[in-house]
Order: sequence, then C-alpha cells, then structure tokens
Amino acid sequence: MPVVTVGPAEVHVDAEGFLTEYGEWNEELAERLAAGIGIELTDEHWKAISFLRADYPAHGETATLRRVSVLAGIPIKRLFALFPGKPAKKMAYVAGLPKPRGCV
Repeated sequence: MPVVTVGPAEVHVDAEGFLTEYGEWNEELAERLAAGIGIELTDEHWKAISFLRADYPAHGETATLRRVSVLAGIPIKRLFALFPGKPAKKMAYVAGLPKPRGCV
C-alpha cells in the first residue's frame, strides 16, 4: 500500500486515498483530512465520526449511511449537510476507515 504524508504523519492508503491501517488514525489527522476536502469539523461531525470508529471493529466494515442515521441518531438529510456530496465516502475518509460497500 502507498504511504502518504498528511501533516506530520505518514499513513498507509489505498488507491483512492482511504486509510488502510486502523491504528494510524487520530483526531489531528481527521482534522487535516477534513480540511483537505473543505470540511471544518464540529461536534455534529464528531458524533458521526465517533460512531463510525466505534462501529467498525465490531462489524469489520464501514457502516452504511442508514446505519449511522438510525444508530447514531443523525438524520440522513443532516448527514448530507455535514458531509456534502457523498456523505458515506466523506465520513469514512475522515474517520480513517475503508470506503463503504456500495460506494462508487
């Protein structure tokens, strides 16, 4: 896997730029990744990101948009406002997780 530098950190990524090593992620890295795609993280963003980070080890895959909405209690419409365009991909990217299944 390629290694890229994000701020002071070197991280392993796949061909699309998603982190491949769960343990390389931290909140500072998340802030930098979000800034790189034009998002300034708020408490609402962190609620979604924290849910994804906690859910991933138990299921072995990145939660779907619907799962985040239902279990984290964030309406899908709000997720689109927080992570415009492709919220599932952007949430996973910032959370340092693989691209969700079904995302093109």
